[in-house]
This record gives sequence, structure tokens and C-alpha cells, in this order.
Amino acid sequence: MVGIERTSISRMRADAEAIYRAAVKAVLPAVFLPPVLPRPRPNQRVVIFAAGKAAGSMAEAAERHYLAAGVPRERLSGLAVARHGYGRRLEVLDAREAGHPVPDQAGLDATAEMMKRASAVSPDDLVVFLLSGGASANLVAPAGAITLAEKQDLTRQLLRAGVPIHEINTVRKHISRVKGGRLAALMNGAEIVTLALSDVPGDDISMIGSGPTIPDASTLEEARAILVRYGLQSPASISTALDDPANETPKADNPIFARSRALVAARPLDGYCAAIRKAEALGYRVIDLGELEGEARDVAASHAPRARAEAHSGPVALFSGGELTVTIRGQGRGGPNQEYALALAAALRSARGIVALAADTDGTDGGVGRADDPAGAFVDETTLQRAAALGLDPAAMLADNDSSGFFRALGDLFVPGPTFTNANDLRVILCGTVT
Repeated sequence: MVGIERTSISRMRADAEAIYRAAVKAVLPAVFLPPVLPRPRPNQRVVIFAAGKAAGSMAEAAERHYLAAGVPRERLSGLAVARHGYGRRLEVLDAREAGHPVPDQAGLDATAEMMKRASAVSPDDLVVFLLSGGASANLVAPAGAITLAEKQDLTRQLLRAGVPIHEINTVRKHISRVKGGRLAALMNGAEIVTLALSDVPGDDISMIGSGPTIPDASTLEEARAILVRYGLQSPASISTALDDPANETPKADNPIFARSRALVAARPLDGYCAAIRKAEALGYRVIDLGELEGEARDVAASHAPRARAEAHSGPVALFSGGELTVTIRGQGRGGPNQEYALALAAALRSARGIVALAADTDGTDGGVGRADDPAGAFVDETTLQRAAALGLDPAAMLADNDSSGFFRALGDLFVPGPTFTNANDLRVILCGTVT
């Protein structure tokens, strides 16, 4: 009987991973980017800039496309800045790697180089800006007298406070010299085409990577209010920057956007739908719980009763997407997907016939900025039993925000490595076995 149960669990875990990988495959830049890349005029120079977790693979796909289309190498140039471990080897374009989620000196240097190259663009050039989530950290050029250390500290505070991404990016835009459309201001009136891979709820392109080439509707006043709302401490340099009208972001009617257009080329829904199709092909009936926001542990607690109810109704897959948050009060490590998984395991109370995987499609969830950070974690009916055998207390580790420690001890962290894309989180709970 035990052998049969373990075989069933192993199969369901394999199904959950296959579903995740189907989502990732659907949002790879090599798949979605070539059909939407703009065609340059004869003899027009093409300058490609890319930033974010998918910057390397987006630049790679664009470079291959333009070379195959006959654009001479001498008319193709650019710079891609990706997260550490997410770079790709490029033939013509230059590649850099930088910190995420906390910016670092490598990002500061790479951003300075991108600003220099942006300022050298001609009005006759075609600028293709390839944008993906993570650009907010990868591109760092603090406004005013703000230092890198001060920017890093504020970033950590925002992340620890569980601030939603759109509010984090509102603050970021107003203390930066490149975010919120300011990079476009450097490009001397060139034609700018921004192509984005969305990782944000609602696919607001101005919020993806803090929109370096996109008009921004948020305001300094809103940024100041966010710091107050969450009780965040900021040094005088940041307060001064947020009080300076010169740091208001350019709006849609600004002339710098006269020759600029933008498109969300791929979105989380593309990966989500591919995952659903894979689950159905594997024999599961799908229940779509939607694109969600909120505290990871609270969402998990709300999903557990539904999963328990479906566990005896045949093979069912409960799906949810979106980006959850974690308010960090403990000293442990873990991201929203791992915290969701730990809270789900506790709430399921070893219910039979359930396997879950919560993971970020970019291949990393929280972590310390390494390429081998976990993307999420698996849960099954044996999770709590195995934890007890190791002397692990799920409630205590959840209180300490130590979901990574919990699942590492069990061997249940999901570590796919860099996926070279980034289309938000995927949570799938499989209930019942496929016969």
C-alpha cells in the first residue's frame, strides 16, 4: 500500500512539474518575441537595449532575428542587463549581469553604460527596448544625492514590509534617473519601440520593470504616501528627492514620447493558459482560482479547504497565478511561493491525495540573488509526517518566515535554475490521481 501511495505521489509531482514547465515554455522570448520585432528602414541603425530577468534571452532572440533578416552587424548594437546568472552569450550586443532583488554595484555600472549609450543615439536610429520584470533592480541610477547603500536599504525595507509591486515601483520611479520614462528622455528623439514581457498583475506596462521608456502616471505625492503608509524609514537624501518637483516622472503628453510606442508582447496569462492546457492533457479537470494578490500565507489558508473538498472528486487541478507578498517578521529565508507552500501544508493537515507546487516562472523565489536560488516548493500528504520525523515545527518556521529552511530539510525545494523568462508565479494543487 505504501509503495502504491508513493508511486501516486511521485507521478503527481512529475505532473505538477510538467505543468510548470509548459507555462515557462510558452513565455520564452524565442517563442513570442520575433513576430513583434519592428522592421527597420533601409540602412537604419538598430540599437537594442534590454533590462530585466529575461534581458539576456530577449536580446539573444532579437539579435538572431535581425541578423537573420539581413541587418548588417555594423548597424546593430546594444546592451542587455540581466540578473546575475541570467545572461546569455551574444554575438554582437554586449551583455552585463546585475543584482536582484537588491541592486548592486554591477547594476550601477551597467546602468551608467546604458545611459551613456542612450545619450549617443541618433534621431534617425531605431531603438528597441526589451523590458522584463527585474529591470527595477538591474537598472540603478539613484536621483540626487542618494547613494547605492541608501537605495539598497530602502529596497530591503520595501520587500520586508510586503509592499505590493505597483507601490514598490511607484517609489522606485521617483528616486531614479532612468525609471518611469526617464531613460527615453536621453535618446535624442529617436524612434523607440518598447516590447515587454509582463510579470505584473493587470499587465500595466508602466509598472513592468518600473518602465524606463514608458510614461508614468504615478506621482511624487503617491510615493511619499507609500513610505508613510508602511512606516518606512528613509534618509534625508531620499526625502529630499521625493520633495523635489524635478523628480516628478514624465507623463504621457511629454514630447519625449512623440516617437515612442510600446507593446506587451507576452504576459502571465500566456503561460497560465499553457499550463492549464497541459493539466487537461494529463487528465485533470481544471478549476481556475484566478490571478491573485495578498499575503501568501492567507491565500494558502483559503485554498486548503477547497483542495481538501476536491481530493475525493477525481483528478482535479486547482490553479492560481498573480504575485503574492510576504510581510517579513522573522529571521528566516524564503519567498512568496515557498511561504505559500508551507502555509498550505500546515492547513492541509496531511490530507490524502493532494500534491502542490508553487513556483515562480523566472526560476527563483526570494532567495539571496544567486542563480541557484529555489523557485518554490512541493507539498504532498507526507510533508508534515516527514517534517515531524526531522523535528521540524511548521508553525514556528512559518512564524520565522523560514520556508526555505523547512523545505530544504525535506528535500522538497524546487530548483529548476534560471528559466530565462519571467511571467509571474504559478500555483497548482493536484487533487486525486489520474487512472
